[in-house]
Amino acid sequence: MKSYYRVMLGKQSVHAATCFANGYIGIDNDLQIDIEPYLTDDWRQFNAKMVPEYLRLYPSKSKIAAGLACGVTWTVCKGILKGDIVLCPDGKGTYRIGEITGDYDFQPGQDLPLRRAVHWLDVSIERASMSDTLKRSTGSIGTVANISGYRDELEAFIGGKAAPKLLSTDETVEDASAFALEKHLEDFLVQNWAQTDLGKDYDIYAEDGEKVGQQYPTDTGPMDILAIRKDKSELLVVELKKGRASDVVVGQTLRYMGYAAQELAEESQKVRGVIIALEDDQRIRRALAVTPSIEFYRYQISFKLIKV
Repeated sequence: MKSYYRVMLGKQSVHAATCFANGYIGIDNDLQIDIEPYLTDDWRQFNAKMVPEYLRLYPSKSKIAAGLACGVTWTVCKGILKGDIVLCPDGKGTYRIGEITGDYDFQPGQDLPLRRAVHWLDVSIERASMSDTLKRSTGSIGTVANISGYRDELEAFIGGKAAPKLLSTDETVEDASAFALEKHLEDFLVQNWAQTDLGKDYDIYAEDGEKVGQQYPTDTGPMDILAIRKDKSELLVVELKKGRASDVVVGQTLRYMGYAAQELAEESQKVRGVIIALEDDQRIRRALAVTPSIEFYRYQISFKLIKV
């Protein structure tokens, strides 16, 4: 089954017009080298080779920054397969749709030298016509975002049909309406992080002033939020339940914590986890009773009318 990705063509889509005219997508590589010798089918193997090289050239960067840069490079150059669909914003509120047709191609000395050939379809999507959840996913920070969870909506756009507004194709989601609500709340939590109890001790991970900790990519899927203690001593993995089965969200949190411990944490850093849900959940409480490195939070929604 083909996958769907939102890919940025340079900051603020500065290279979009050139890419559309010449049939490719691409990224710039901070390493400024041809990665063909390192480009294995396994992201873990690629990062194992490239992250040390990245840190050697940029010793002031963190393992988190290196992992993100190398992960994005692998995804664009290898992880996106021929036949997959990409959405690329033009910087003016419209997304062009294309199908990947070529393998990795290195064009030294050019803008976005790490490239993939694309057949651009005669279809575009106005951002205003997207569902709210797709808007947020396509507008997420970062060069590339996997938006395969919106396959039905995207295929409706491609086919010229009316798109449904509430979607979740994730088989782990038990309640689609809860998924939609808690996706809103993830964005709200990020925007209001400093006012929360967690925000007193942790900051959402940022690189060069940009919050890259939301939907931070891992080799088992993106974690909702990656935060770091203000004294840099600890990484925090935050997962919202999002309508998922309790056992699933606990297992995912543990996997993401394992990834953070093995791939992102410096030698002196610890890793902890937090699960946030709308309602109390006895199954989560039971699981976390023997998992002291993960805490459980509930959130409350306050709504009132004010006569004017």
